[in-house]
Amino acid sequence: MKQAAWKARIKEVFMQAVFFIAACTSILAVILICVFLFANGLPAIGKIGPMEFLLGTRWKPGNNIFGILPFILGSIYVTAGAILIGVPIGILTSIFMAYYCPKKIYRPLKAATELLAGIPSVVYGFFGMMVLVPLLRQIPHCKGNVMLTACILLGIMILPTIIGTTETALRSVPAMYHEGALALGATKERSVFTVIVPAAKSGVLTGIVLGIGRAIGETMAVIMVAGNQTKMPESLFKGVRTMTANIVIEMGYATDLHREALIATAVVLFVFILIINVSVSLLRRGGNGSN
Repeated sequence: MKQAAWKARIKEVFMQAVFFIAACTSILAVILICVFLFANGLPAIGKIGPMEFLLGTRWKPGNNIFGILPFILGSIYVTAGAILIGVPIGILTSIFMAYYCPKKIYRPLKAATELLAGIPSVVYGFFGMMVLVPLLRQIPHCKGNVMLTACILLGIMILPTIIGTTETALRSVPAMYHEGALALGATKERSVFTVIVPAAKSGVLTGIVLGIGRAIGETMAVIMVAGNQTKMPESLFKGVRTMTANIVIEMGYATDLHREALIATAVVLFVFILIINVSVSLLRRGGNGSN
């Protein structure tokens, strides 16, 4: 018995060490990424000038002009459009799956939404090129490779994130909330939208914020359908370039200050992602506190 207990203790200590090393490795990776980005990006911002870099409207590396405001606005506009398209569809789909979906079609529908999360970005990009771009070209004065195409495509891409998180949040609401509303005379629809959804608010918001993170960080699909114009975004029917797209397109041949400016762009994008992650943490804390 003592020998068995001793072996179990050794296994427990060994696994604790493995978990500790894994956690330290994750933290170390984040620290190294931060050090690399800020060590290489901040000097470039200092050389160019913070105001000229962040608020400049022209990007001409050949003339040492590096203004990323068009890319910042492009990322924000494309992400906002994706949220406007994807959030209503995602939330309504999750409500249907949690409270209205027949058991016969739940598993195929669940599998389909999970499959969306596993499709590579480049495949989404080909779908956008072959389906969405020709479709939008039917609109007068629209070339197809425009901001609206990117918004629609990203709206599709963020669906599995929003659906999965929101459905889990809805199912975590105690059944007595729904039953109590029905007992008081509320219809099923009224019970869901006025009782269940507000009760799962933190989970729903978390799904939305995670969708924002997915949309703002997407690269390949956006490059293939957005038109990639370096000028200020003008309308939904004009081309646009995001921060991620600009980094990927030009990093292969960039040198000196041009390369440093692209790394500085990654610093700005990293700050956006950091803000999104902090928002998710605050939402989860708020949800735990309310419970």
